[in-house]
Amino acid sequence: MNIAVHSPVTPVGPVHPVPASRLLRAVLWVIPLAAVAGPLPQFGPAWMLALGGVALAALADLVWSLHQTRLPEPGLPEAVRFSKDRVGAVPVRFTHQGGEPVRLRFGLGLPAEFEASLPDAWVEFPAGATRASITWACTPRRRGRFSAGPACLEIESRWKFWHLRAKCPTRCELRVYPNLFTERKQLAALFLNRGLFGAKVQRTVGRGREFEKLREYQPGDGFDEIHWKATAKRGRPVTKIFQVERTQEVCVIIDASRLSARPVAREGGSVTTLERYLAAALVLLLATERQGDRFGLVAHSDRIRVFLRAGNGETHYGACREAVHALEPDEVTPDLAELFSFLRLRLRRRTLLFFLTDLSDPVLAEDFVRHVPLLARQHLVLVNQLRAPGMGQLFAGDPVTTTGEIYTRLGGHLQWREARELADRLRPLGVTASLLENETLAAQLVTQYLQVKRRQLL
Repeated sequence: MNIAVHSPVTPVGPVHPVPASRLLRAVLWVIPLAAVAGPLPQFGPAWMLALGGVALAALADLVWSLHQTRLPEPGLPEAVRFSKDRVGAVPVRFTHQGGEPVRLRFGLGLPAEFEASLPDAWVEFPAGATRASITWACTPRRRGRFSAGPACLEIESRWKFWHLRAKCPTRCELRVYPNLFTERKQLAALFLNRGLFGAKVQRTVGRGREFEKLREYQPGDGFDEIHWKATAKRGRPVTKIFQVERTQEVCVIIDASRLSARPVAREGGSVTTLERYLAAALVLLLATERQGDRFGLVAHSDRIRVFLRAGNGETHYGACREAVHALEPDEVTPDLAELFSFLRLRLRRRTLLFFLTDLSDPVLAEDFVRHVPLLARQHLVLVNQLRAPGMGQLFAGDPVTTTGEIYTRLGGHLQWREARELADRLRPLGVTASLLENETLAAQLVTQYLQVKRRQLL
C-alpha cells in the first residue's frame, strides 16, 4: 500500500454536546429522592436544591468546556492506495493546539465497499503534546476509486458530564488496485534476479535480428551473412554480425465491453472477466519491465478508453496501473474497426500485441477475423480468451453421472469447437488464438511472452 503526501489539517465543524453517563446517573439519583421525599413538606426544598445543583453543574461544565477545550484537528492523505481484498490502513495525523491532556475518540466514515477492523479508536494526547497519529485499518472488497467519509471526533468535558462531538469532512481519495499477490506467487521465480529470464538462463533460438557490427570474413560464414557493399569497398569479404534484440515493444489490449462483465468463479467468490484481465495484464507488464522491454496499454469498448504508448521503468508502470485501476465494463459492443485503425496509425514499430478479449459472440468473431489483417501484416498478434466453466472436449473429464450433465457437456463442447474453428481461421493470417485457464491466466500470458522472446518471433 502506497500513501501520498498528507493534505492540510481539516478544520473541525460545529461541536454538539451529548449527555454522558455521569450526568444521567446524577439525575437518576435525584429522581428517586424526589419520589420518596415528595409527600413530606420538610424534604421538598432539599431534593429541588439537589436537582437544581445537578443542572447548574452540568450547565457550568458545558459552558466551561466549550469555551476552554478545543478538539484536535485530523489530517488525512490526499490519496491512499490499496490492493483489493488485502488489509490496508489510512494514516491519520492529529494536531492539538491546547497544552492540556486530551483523550480523543475517533471514527472514520468509509464507503460501503470497505470493511473497517474496528468501529472506533482512542487517541491519547499527554500534557504538552501537540501531535499524534494512528492508522485506520480497513479492507477494500471492490476495485476502483472512492472518497473517504467524514471524520468523527469525541472528547469528554472537564467534569465528564458531556460528550463533545464534531464531524469534519475529509478530502482523501481511496484507490483500490487489482490484487496481484496471488498471480505473482505463481511467477515467483520470474521475479528473482537469477539470470535473464528468471530462475534459470534459457537458450535463445536463432542468431538475432538486430545489426551489431561488421568483421572480417571467417571460414564457415554463410553467403547470406556477407555485407556485399562493404566487401566491394574494401576489396575483401566482410561479414555482418547480428545480436539478439534486447529492447522490444509489448502492448496489451484489454476488452472492456459488455462481455467483460461476465462473472467468473474463483476461490469460492465471484469476479468479472475484466477483473481477471486487469490483474493478468499488470503482471505481464511487470514481467516485461523486468526483462527490460518497452510496454504499453490499451483499453477499449466502443471507443478507445485508455491508450499509453510503449515506455519502460517503474514510473511508466505506475502510470499504466493508475490508468486502469478504476476501469469498469461498458454495456456496449466493441467497435473493432475503430480499434484496429487506431492501433495501425499509433504503433509504428513492430510490436507484440496481446489481445485479452471474448470472441464467443459469432458476430464479434467474424468482425475480428475481417479486420485483424490490418495489424497482422506488421505486428505479432496473440489473441487470448478465458475458458468458460464447462468448456472443453465432449469426452474429457470425469464420466457423466446425470442426464442434465449430458446437455452441459454438449454445450461446453460446442463452445470449445467454435473457439477451435476461430483459431484455425486466424492461423493462416499469422495470428495465434489461445484459450487460457482462469486460475493460471497471468502465468500463461508470461509464458507466451517468454517463448516469443526465446524464439525471436518478434
